[in-house]
Amino acid sequence: MMDRTYKDIQQITLAVDCIIFGFNDNRLEVLLVHRGFEPEKDRWSLMGGFVGNHEDLDDAANRVLKDLSGLEDVYMEQVRTFGKAKRDPYERVVSTTYSALILKDKYNKELIEEFRAKWFPIDELPDLIFDHKEMVESAIRRLQRRVRTFPIVFNLLPDKFTLPQLQKLYEGIFQEEMDKRNFRKKLATMDFLIKLDEKDMSESKKGAFLYRFNEKKYNKTKNFTI
Repeated sequence: MMDRTYKDIQQITLAVDCIIFGFNDNRLEVLLVHRGFEPEKDRWSLMGGFVGNHEDLDDAANRVLKDLSGLEDVYMEQVRTFGKAKRDPYERVVSTTYSALILKDKYNKELIEEFRAKWFPIDELPDLIFDHKEMVESAIRRLQRRVRTFPIVFNLLPDKFTLPQLQKLYEGIFQEEMDKRNFRKKLATMDFLIKLDEKDMSESKKGAFLYRFNEKKYNKTKNFTI
């Protein structure tokens, strides 16, 4: 046993897959890629790639995200690892998933078109390859847990946003309607939400006041619960 090398023991390919969330037109969506190659050509999948021999896992995930969107330094975190022996029918592949939160108006549209990528609402996903549907569902569950105690949702909103937009985002994440009065009551306790002397007039004649998330104020208290 001591004379055997790692290569003699197992041959496993390591990959990363990115679940990329965006909040577009008041809906939580996932960016999917239309595959132009085998295996599973012409089907929808997450954006993924193999980890290089001299590449760290996190670096591989960031590379995959940048290749697709042109974005760097966005909110991304590891979700979980998928390693069923036959999850990929073509070879033994273990994949670690990452979720990323990006703004639609900041990514490189030319790259998105090059990869034939498209946004899909989380409740209207097409048939996905392998176990990618399970990956998305796992990322959504983690997102639901995280947004209750950390202000990561603001990574999905523009610098200025309205309270109705914020509520729609939470409703999209939890896939359920929320009572407006209770939601506003919780927001009122957060002094790091700064009300601006500006209104968004795009959805009603009365308009809605714009707000901004003050990260410095939040960092002083680290108090966040929804």
